[in-house]
Amino acid sequence: MLKIAHHPFFCHPLPEGHRFPMLKYELIPQQLIRRGIAREENFFEPEILNEEIVLLTHSNEYWNKLKSLSLSYHEERRIGFPLSERLVKRELRICRGTIDSALYAIDYGVSFNSAGGTHHAGSDWGEGFCLLNDQAIAANYLIDSQISNSILIIDLDVHQGNGTAEIFADNDAVFTFSIHGEKNFPFRKEKSDLDVASPDGIEDEEYQDILVENLEKAICLSSPDMIFYQAGVDVLSTDKLGKLSLSPDGCKKRDYIVLNKCKALGLPVQISMGGGYSAHIKDIVDAHCNTYLIANELFF
Repeated sequence: MLKIAHHPFFCHPLPEGHRFPMLKYELIPQQLIRRGIAREENFFEPEILNEEIVLLTHSNEYWNKLKSLSLSYHEERRIGFPLSERLVKRELRICRGTIDSALYAIDYGVSFNSAGGTHHAGSDWGEGFCLLNDQAIAANYLIDSQISNSILIIDLDVHQGNGTAEIFADNDAVFTFSIHGEKNFPFRKEKSDLDVASPDGIEDEEYQDILVENLEKAICLSSPDMIFYQAGVDVLSTDKLGKLSLSPDGCKKRDYIVLNKCKALGLPVQISMGGGYSAHIKDIVDAHCNTYLIANELFF
């Protein structure tokens, strides 16, 4: 059964000016049901994550600042959202959703968090609309619980997952693989286990060739028993921040390449949605829904 962590409260803690990029999280479940990709019973609402699990990944000092709402002006500005108690609770639910989604993926082959992909949050910082790193937290939870021994994180958001790379820089149990825009945010990159920097304007065929070659390399180097996939759709040519030139079909093919490989190898895959900043919300929602469509067709 396809299981999807859903966050119906998602937009409510945010000021008006920040809501457009987050609107997709309300629209995606509606569109999935409308297109017959999912039904109401496929969705679940996560609980709030316990702080001891947060501390497997993030430092005590940073977590204490978050929960006491005592980030400095510069730390808050780096995140990009005004900090609030409701925002922190929302982030804790997102992270719990990714853990639950990972456990469902082990049972069913694939599972989604309809939010998440907060890959800019490092061990002791938030950045780029990311407070806590949901896939890093879930990966550390699986390792700490001895549910998994070797994890591969595939990050195909147009922005490098700098926080994820920093968190796992000295952790041999988690292999980080990122294909991202060479000249895009963050401008000071961290070092993933496998980084591929793409030039501006790269199109479907060249991108797919790069992905096929390096996905094979990442799997060979990591020998994973679990995969996390950050499936940002800011690779689209319509994206205001992306600088790449993938078509909707090219983005869909990207997802097929990743998910078909997971299916062929019998590797469970947890998917978090990541970025998408096209001018028209329909382009964002449709591209994300295609990821669900591919997963549903391959695994169910």
